[in-house]
Amino acid sequence: MTATRLDAPRLADAAGELADLLTDTVRGGASVGFLAPLDRAEALAWWRSRADAVAAGGLAVWVTREDGRVTGTVGLVLPDKPNSRHRAELVKLMVHPRARGRGLGRTLLDTAERAAAEAGITLLHLDTETDSPAEHLYRSAGWTRAGVIPDYAANPHGVLRPTTLYFKHVGPPG
Repeated sequence: MTATRLDAPRLADAAGELADLLTDTVRGGASVGFLAPLDRAEALAWWRSRADAVAAGGLAVWVTREDGRVTGTVGLVLPDKPNSRHRAELVKLMVHPRARGRGLGRTLLDTAERAAAEAGITLLHLDTETDSPAEHLYRSAGWTRAGVIPDYAANPHGVLRPTTLYFKHVGPPG
């Protein structure tokens, strides 16, 4: 399985499928910034709003597909300040519940890491809900736990949960 990078028009074209992925991910309990139940129209509007950031070069988004349907996504928020040009934030790594357990999360993660390194990014960071299944993926991929922030964000059910910060060097320091 390979991941494909979306430009702004392709992101707009895939917004419906990405909205479905987001609503299914939130319904499944993943803490990706939204509360349940997530309305499809809200998810669709959110994805459509990402197209401007992609067009401006501040966001890179990849998807995986199976049988022509989006099964996963990941994004990189790229730096916009002179003192942070060496780092990026990994965001919204999601794999559809029906496609889990087949290595898609690792494929998406590897794709984003490789693209970051090719773009001259040397440091990636992310946050994820503490004790979530995603933590296993990040640790097994060589990410380093930097610490935990208590009561950081509400999970899809509205309960405040801690988040764990991770980082990974993907290239030599500049």
